[in-house]
Amino acid sequence: MSSGKFSATKNRITKRGSSRLRHALYMAVRCAIRDCRKKKTTNEIIPRNKRMREFYDKKREEGKPFKVAVIACVNKLLHWIFALLKNKMTFQDIA
Repeated sequence: MSSGKFSATKNRITKRGSSRLRHALYMAVRCAIRDCRKKKTTNEIIPRNKRMREFYDKKREEGKPFKVAVIACVNKLLHWIFALLKNKMTFQDIA
């Protein structure tokens, strides 16, 4: 159910806050979802961060454009960072 007839056609991120931090998070996600192999012998994708790549692939399957999916991953990363800081835990990546 929606309120009114408005249907968003453009997906934009907010420009509030630090542009340097926004850029750093964007590049961190780009590195996390990319393939970690130097030579491709198969079509299999071996991501640098498995959980982030799974989330990215899920967003792409939902029909999201590339940048929208990456920004969704940036928001996911921010949630992970906040949870780590709030609970005073260290990051442990799954292999």
